[in-house]
Amino acid sequence: MAETLDSTDIQILRTLQKNAKLTTKELADAVHLTPTPVFERQKRLERQGYIKKYVAVLDPEKLGQHLLVFCKVKLKHINHEIADSFTSRILSISEVTECYNISGAYDYLLKVRVRDMKQYQEFVLSKLGEIESLGSIESTFVMGELKQDYGINV
Repeated sequence: MAETLDSTDIQILRTLQKNAKLTTKELADAVHLTPTPVFERQKRLERQGYIKKYVAVLDPEKLGQHLLVFCKVKLKHINHEIADSFTSRILSISEVTECYNISGAYDYLLKVRVRDMKQYQEFVLSKLGEIESLGSIESTFVMGELKQDYGINV
């Protein structure tokens, strides 16, 4: 069982969410501790799974991925085997950057990044369209991103 986080642990997590590239000394300065206990706390937070991984957040516009689409997917039928098969297919599709199993009228919500509408059409026809259990999709095209925060409120 994971131990309870104290205020220093929370402060470390908040600081790392803003800038995970900080050195141990910079992180220690930010939370008003010396480097050794901060290093030990950070390693414990990693071991216990509070910190899952460190990533670089890329600019999709600069990389030519100008179109962001949220794609709601409904499967024809659903059971464990179909869900597992769908999940494994989605995990192998690079255009899908996030996938959520959702409740309501649809089964899954996909976040898709592509160059343009033509590439999205190709994605729908040759990648999603190849999934036998696919029942229907509904696409929502993002006109502008107003807030994008990767942190969680701790």
